[in-house]
Amino acid sequence: MPFRLRLLCLGALLTAVPAHALTVPMTGWAATDSSQTTWADTAGACLLHEETLTQPYPSFQTADEARTFALRVQQTLMGQSEDGQKLTGVVTQPIDRAGTWTVLAVYVYTRSAVQYRATQLFLSVGGRLRLVTGSSANGEASACVGQMHEFLRFLAD
Repeated sequence: MPFRLRLLCLGALLTAVPAHALTVPMTGWAATDSSQTTWADTAGACLLHEETLTQPYPSFQTADEARTFALRVQQTLMGQSEDGQKLTGVVTQPIDRAGTWTVLAVYVYTRSAVQYRATQLFLSVGGRLRLVTGSSANGEASACVGQMHEFLRFLAD
């Protein structure tokens, strides 16, 4: 293989995004880190973050399976805190993602005396938990909020 071709292949490998890197198709949003796991809109009013954990997470074949898990997630989140503040307004629901069911959670938390609303999508990737979380100040009225919620509900994979 010629040196230049090897160099191009190496460059492509070094700049490749992981197989499940978050792709945010909304205009004006940009990755805030080199791993493309955190994205923000241009005004900085909305933030999306992705993380893949080693924790097992099953795929659900029925709404009832996902609903049962959603209730467990809700109970767990209601018992958690962020910076010593309890999470409030915790709501979870099963959602259909192309024939496979999963869970969407919404809650409010306080950080540095500011209330934020977070929406978390729980995904199963290879049997492991992948979380995609969107957040904005609670009550934020920017267009990015609706875009972010629609993305999490229907498009994030």
